[in-house]
Amino acid sequence: MSKNSITLLLATFVFYSCNNKKETPAIVKEIQTKIEVEKKVLINFTSLISKDSIKKLIKNTDSNNLKVIAAINRTDVKFLNKFDSIIIPSDFSQPIKQYFPFPLEASFLKDIKKIIFFSYPTQSFAAYENGVLVYTGPTSMGRKADPTPTGLFYTNWKAEQTTSTFNDEWDLKWNFNIENKLGIGFHQYEMPGYPASHSCLRLSEKDAKYLYEWADQWTIKGTDNILAQGTPVMVFGSYPFGSSKPWFSLAQNNKALDILDTDLESTTKEFLPGIMQKQAQRDSIK
Repeated sequence: MSKNSITLLLATFVFYSCNNKKETPAIVKEIQTKIEVEKKVLINFTSLISKDSIKKLIKNTDSNNLKVIAAINRTDVKFLNKFDSIIIPSDFSQPIKQYFPFPLEASFLKDIKKIIFFSYPTQSFAAYENGVLVYTGPTSMGRKADPTPTGLFYTNWKAEQTTSTFNDEWDLKWNFNIENKLGIGFHQYEMPGYPASHSCLRLSEKDAKYLYEWADQWTIKGTDNILAQGTPVMVFGSYPFGSSKPWFSLAQNNKALDILDTDLESTTKEFLPGIMQKQAQRDSIK
């Protein structure tokens, strides 16, 4: 836009403001429309019960839609034909964030450059930049016998491929550690549709690679002198082991799993001063 055009636009806006016109100029309306906050779309879900019906669905559904179905059932596509019950959305046209429970914005996080949340009850994760949701998806967290600890953690070291400390026959791809001494991190591994890990946070390969590249490592001097922490990671809530999978409730109530920005705020509030302090420390080193 040229300087003359900008001047004309400002003059038009001032003219209408000074004359207290009730109707907003069309060009200003257009600008206001473009900056509207993205909102959640209400998507309905239905239950599909019986293996035969699920196998038929798999056979007649394209690969992109199958990925959506697998994600909202917290599993990998290859496991879908083993289920005797799944949920399916009424609309496949939306971006993946519309199918998951995290809010698209959380204004209280506006000063936090990066943060990741893992929700135990909904088996989902979300990455935020300055309060805006930039990435989300399914996870498979710790099983009942080996629960994932909850609370605040920070990403530290990472490896494109490493070996599990629980079983040296398990190869973990795109691993990002969040608890060094306990060996807990998020990484790619099979997601069977329920919490199945040995304390870690399992992700699809696509999601694990994204977080691997997106999150920050710690800055250390020597072997144990931490100069700056990595990206904060909040793990919260509890899973209803022994009950129906929580996402099945979406068939009766499409808001059943919704996580509000106020929910995130109450979960994170006590940790915010420390998160901001460590962010400032990291920035000072950069």
